[in-house]
Amino acid sequence: MLAVDRNEDAYLYRQVIDLILKNIESGTLAPGDRLPSLRKMSKSAGVSVPTVRQAYIELESQRRIESRPQSGFYVRHVAQNELVRPAPSSSGQPVSLCCRSLMERVYDGINNSDLVPFGIANPTMCRTAAKGLHRAMKRVMSRAEDSSLGYASTVGVTALRRQIAYHYFDTIGTQVDTESIVITNGGQEALLLALKAVAEPGDVIAVETPTYHGLLELIDGLGMLAVEVETCPEEGIAIDELRRTFEKHPVKACMFSTTLSNPLGVGMPDDDRHRLVKLLEEYDVVLIEDDVYGDLRFDGVRPTPAQFLGSDARILTCGSFSKTVAPGYRVGWVVAEHYLDEIVRLKRAFSCSSSLLAQLTLADFLASGDYQRHIKMLRPALQANAERMAASIAQHFPKDTRISQPAGGSVLWLELPKGVDAIALFDDAIEAGISIAPGQIFSPSRRYRNFIRLSYGHPWSERFDEAIRWLGERAGYPER
Repeated sequence: MLAVDRNEDAYLYRQVIDLILKNIESGTLAPGDRLPSLRKMSKSAGVSVPTVRQAYIELESQRRIESRPQSGFYVRHVAQNELVRPAPSSSGQPVSLCCRSLMERVYDGINNSDLVPFGIANPTMCRTAAKGLHRAMKRVMSRAEDSSLGYASTVGVTALRRQIAYHYFDTIGTQVDTESIVITNGGQEALLLALKAVAEPGDVIAVETPTYHGLLELIDGLGMLAVEVETCPEEGIAIDELRRTFEKHPVKACMFSTTLSNPLGVGMPDDDRHRLVKLLEEYDVVLIEDDVYGDLRFDGVRPTPAQFLGSDARILTCGSFSKTVAPGYRVGWVVAEHYLDEIVRLKRAFSCSSSLLAQLTLADFLASGDYQRHIKMLRPALQANAERMAASIAQHFPKDTRISQPAGGSVLWLELPKGVDAIALFDDAIEAGISIAPGQIFSPSRRYRNFIRLSYGHPWSERFDEAIRWLGERAGYPER
């Protein structure tokens, strides 16, 4: 930043605006970057704090920067072609999964560490918790020594269950019974136990569309059928469409993410969440809520899972530390006020217990306050990455590309021009050293032929910008 010239005729705050815009246009300030504080900018530019404040307010009104509570001002993403959210899809018929081989190929790409990792949703890499976890594990080992290397109980370590219950109370003000929490091997086992406890082969399970592909594999693996329910890109599950689905099909359970979904990154408004639980009560349908991203909303406001809205509906909440702390620890949980005995029986039969050392380490990590501090730093880092990726997409992708505007999490959902085949783009990208997730795996009936999901969950680099450029050029010339 340079100082303003008091000999110029322009107002001082206008000169501050010009200085900031020049830094944005030159790339010195990138989308998602934090501007200097009012006091620091005042000192740097040689003007008063009120002058800087006036400049920031004007830039915010122009949508060039944005203010974030208790954080400061940040550069906004501004595209020449304003990108909009994908249009919702209509509900369909119950079907079995029809893209197993494609999912296997996607997972092969995800597990290849040599590829640019746009295909895997791993927010924890953006700002790792490694140091805090190492400290916590040392404290655990110094206290417990060899006893921390044994088996845990089937339901999990009491200390960790208490910390999870306290976290719910601390973030959403809800008392959760520690005894209703069962620790699992990651969020996927939590979802598996919940689904197995409430439904049988042949049952119809309602899912959002698009939805997390791991849910579809679970439903298919248990011999059940999935029916897609229209999802609004701004407000989540369309309640009226869900009612029509209940009227048309014998839905046994729903598997939704009402707090923060994948891949759209949308959360349901509170009013719609209340309408949802009333509808579940009316039709006596179970809800299994996938709540692994709830702590990663950019605004820091923790949504209340549907289970804790004071309803008599049968709801199970599945959470995990894989998206917030460390996927390698494989620690998740089910809050099972209903079906608790069946969940415990299934847990004992399938995996007996979860890692004792990992549970004790995470319990210490939460109790020390390190988890809260980590999440407070992780959210803005993810938001900055989202803005950088969106800016790069706007620069390099075709103008008619549409993109989600996530409220949190670590992925963007893109609708590409009609002529683009996401599977062909996926295959070409793998050859070019880039992993992506083609849209077809987020639908049991292989919708979203020209959609892809891209992850921004790793530290940003020039390599990522170059990968976006390559994908954009390839999407602009689908015949190649």
